[in-house]
Amino acid sequence: MPPAEGVEYVDHPLIKKGTVEARLYQQLITASVLEKGNTLVVAPTALGKTIVAALVAAERLRQYPDGKVLLLAPTKPLAVQHAETLRRIMNVPEEAVVVLTGTVPPKKREKVWAGGRIICATPQTIESDLLAGRISLENVVLTVFDEAHRAVGDYPYVFIAKEYVRSAKSPLVLALTASPGGSEERIQEVCSNLFIKHVEIKTPDDPDVKPYVKDIRTRWVHVPLPEKFAEIKRLIENAIRMRLRRLKEIGVISSADLREYSIKDYIALQTKIQQYVGENPEKEELYEALQRVAEVLKLAHALELLESQGITALHKYFERLELRSLQPRAPKSVKSLLIDPAVKHAAQEVRALFLKGYEHPKLERLREILQRFFQEHRSAKAIVFVQYRDTANRIVEELNKVEGISAVRFVGQATKEGDKGLSQREQQKIIEDFRAGKYNVLVATSVAEEGLDIPSVDLVVYYEPVPSEVRYIQRRGRTGRFGTGNVYILVAKGTRDEAYYWAARARERKMIETLKRLKKTFEIVGSRGQKTITDFVRVERKKPVASVFVDHRERASGVVKALRDYGDVRLSIKELPVGDYIVSDRVVIERKSAPDFVQSIVDGRLFEQAAKISSHFLRPVVIVEGVDLYSVRNVHPNAIRGAIASLIVDYGIPVVFTRDEKETAAYIRALARREQLDLNREPRLRGEKRVLSLPEMQRFIVESLPFVGPKLAKQLLKHFGTVERVFTASERELATVEGIGQKRAKEIRRVLTEEYRED
Repeated sequence: MPPAEGVEYVDHPLIKKGTVEARLYQQLITASVLEKGNTLVVAPTALGKTIVAALVAAERLRQYPDGKVLLLAPTKPLAVQHAETLRRIMNVPEEAVVVLTGTVPPKKREKVWAGGRIICATPQTIESDLLAGRISLENVVLTVFDEAHRAVGDYPYVFIAKEYVRSAKSPLVLALTASPGGSEERIQEVCSNLFIKHVEIKTPDDPDVKPYVKDIRTRWVHVPLPEKFAEIKRLIENAIRMRLRRLKEIGVISSADLREYSIKDYIALQTKIQQYVGENPEKEELYEALQRVAEVLKLAHALELLESQGITALHKYFERLELRSLQPRAPKSVKSLLIDPAVKHAAQEVRALFLKGYEHPKLERLREILQRFFQEHRSAKAIVFVQYRDTANRIVEELNKVEGISAVRFVGQATKEGDKGLSQREQQKIIEDFRAGKYNVLVATSVAEEGLDIPSVDLVVYYEPVPSEVRYIQRRGRTGRFGTGNVYILVAKGTRDEAYYWAARARERKMIETLKRLKKTFEIVGSRGQKTITDFVRVERKKPVASVFVDHRERASGVVKALRDYGDVRLSIKELPVGDYIVSDRVVIERKSAPDFVQSIVDGRLFEQAAKISSHFLRPVVIVEGVDLYSVRNVHPNAIRGAIASLIVDYGIPVVFTRDEKETAAYIRALARREQLDLNREPRLRGEKRVLSLPEMQRFIVESLPFVGPKLAKQLLKHFGTVERVFTASERELATVEGIGQKRAKEIRRVLTEEYRED
């Protein structure tokens, strides 16, 4: 595309001439990043945050000709989109801009990384390659974190940022987002995890931004609930009240007033009861409380479906509950719900309305809005955002009956409740068809909110409000990029729809206020104690002194990251024949979270795995991670204790309990150091059942004697020379061996000489 007349363009040796319009606000942000260091840039969609990244990258590569730039994006399509943009505007060979995603084989990724100067990648891929030791961030002079609001919890951005500031010679972090979060705590967490030192925020009202921002008209449409819904709502609410009263009787809540609780409150209550169970596993009524709160959660979800989605979604939900109740290990909460007269009555009423084709009045209002809009704008495009796939299916079915509307469903890749998702190729084909005009309405779940190269549209409809300010902003950002945008938000009157809408608006305002305050005072360092890049002065790491083989399925776990943080553990990611971690030729570790441990008791996997690791390794260990072992499922504590006892007594496997992933890592490191540094036993893979060496077999036989462990067995064999001489030694001869003594010697001779009798 030739340069436009009368437009000024950026002049930089690494930016192609006539490709980047010289916008003052972008240049000022770029200069600020280069001057002030690690920066979080918050700006509405379509303000050119990627251009800012390109400008910063150009200058960093000019300053460091041998350096690399890493641009991270949460999905493959977005990474590819960034690469195409950078190839178009960056004055570097096209082959120097590369894409790294999970679709590229690991061995090839190593070569691609080595040959790339600008690497656009998904964070999961980079995290995996860092853990496997395939790549190094040492020469990366800029890392860009797109959609930076994801940098919380265990998301790979957090690990990559820590590795980057620790290992890079000349690090610089640029974080980009339209919304880092509504609460100060969330924003502080993002800033801390990405080692941010400065914040740049741009709003549509800023004078230097206003000329480039298109107007977005937002209308919210209140839809009254029909009277036919009232009886169903009453039945569901009565069923909830009954269970709240029982929970109050048990003593886990102080009020049974339905109006005082939200779904979020019920989830918090469930967590609290699980903690009570962990502390008091013998109290039977707490197990009933867990079941009742599980029932309340299901009923609250049913109520939300009725109020915000309609009859089809609720009918399908009841159908799925019925199918689950027929399964062999169906949860008690499901079975209990379906025999409740109020719930049965509600399900019958819903089914009757479903068979009559009755729907939520939102559907009719949506049809009217789209029909009128397309009559006025015949070549327009629209996105309808919905929360649930059942609703998406119903909307597509109805909209395709309207002349002038061609709608298509757009959902994620996972299969949910029997509903098959779309493959990445299918998603891409739908987006291409949507761009080409085959479809003019995309009916999408949250998958379309970010991370995909979906063309800008003229109209966005929220079928229901969302309480998240991030999702609210991301949805709105799909319109108004090249012309006036239009947003309609459908709100069911007198329902939680209204609360969700106002919550999102309030959080957005709070976010802007918090960011402006942070920009002025930025007190992350010091007052909050968060670390910055200066806390990670580069020092030469100690040479790794212990090796751990890690099963490839564990590579993204917090345990692996915690082991890496020690700096003295060499990790090798492999496909292990058994177990999760191998620390020597005789020690294998099976790691289980508390929920997985209990589930493996229920489905029988636990003892199969125990038999396997015992047959392959002389000293297997099971680590159970998590503090709420007795509150994970409705499994009686005695069953759990029995399983643990069986592991210890029947299989000879010690069971170690840890609080979290960090403590698990500490145990694995301790075991690796002891085995390798103290006992000189290196880790080895075992693909088949282990064959003991002659010394191992000799020690194994002697260790079977009473009160004789590995250390004493070695001493006995060294003293007497053979197993036979150990077994034929007299009591007096045995007692002379250091550590045996008279009592042990007497018991050993008793076991060896007394006649065998059946128990």
